[in-house]
Amino acid sequence: MRRIALGLILVSLAMLVVVGAAAAGEEVSYSADGTTLKGYIARPAKADGKRPGVLVVHEWWGNNDYTRKRADMLAQLGYVALALDMYGDGKVASHPKDAGAFAGEVRKHMDVAEKRFRAALALLASQRDVDTGRIAAVGYCFGGGMVLEMARRGLALGGVVSFHGSLPTRTPAKPGGVKAKMLVLNGAADPFIKPEHIEAFKSEMQSAGVDYRFINYDGAVHAFTNPAATEAGKKFNLPLAYDAEADRKSWDEMQRFLRTALQ
Repeated sequence: MRRIALGLILVSLAMLVVVGAAAAGEEVSYSADGTTLKGYIARPAKADGKRPGVLVVHEWWGNNDYTRKRADMLAQLGYVALALDMYGDGKVASHPKDAGAFAGEVRKHMDVAEKRFRAALALLASQRDVDTGRIAAVGYCFGGGMVLEMARRGLALGGVVSFHGSLPTRTPAKPGGVKAKMLVLNGAADPFIKPEHIEAFKSEMQSAGVDYRFINYDGAVHAFTNPAATEAGKKFNLPLAYDAEADRKSWDEMQRFLRTALQ
């Protein structure tokens, strides 16, 4: 038994060393309007001076391990990344019914959503190793729609990136009102994003004079960046599926975009 226990300890320590070499992460709590929010900050393992910051907004499942993984990946690129909590108290869902309810509640109260986003932005900006003049936001599915909404509301972000996010809005961008550059990465075969949504979005951005780019990935459906999407799609009979090529290409596009937007 002692050998087994020792072996487990050594394996655990080895895993910590591997993770720590890539990025250092910590769980954090903050609040907005009396609601406790639970996030995760990932930092480059070796970084001197102030670094650009990136907010990471979760899918409709909530701020789960996938969002933290993306924060870690951004830290490996040299950013200080905060995976934020839009639901409160770190709530996560394992069933689409709950996920839809959580996401729908946030969308119904966008002023509350903005306060939660701003609280995360303030937390990230307060970090001693973050350059407050170079902060962006990326989001996935629900989170992709959220970062576009925050840009429409004129938040001071260098850029926002939406991965398979929703496009319709009740508050269209106004000329001169959007400060952030936008990159929208969409699955061309995503049944949730209708052709009319895309045309309306492009028309909205052009009318408002927004610096944006829209990229479609042929054959990719919803949640194409998440390796767990295919299994979830089969389990719940939803049009979700991972697409390794679209994942790689979209991540590369994001890297190029952030380098320009946060230079």
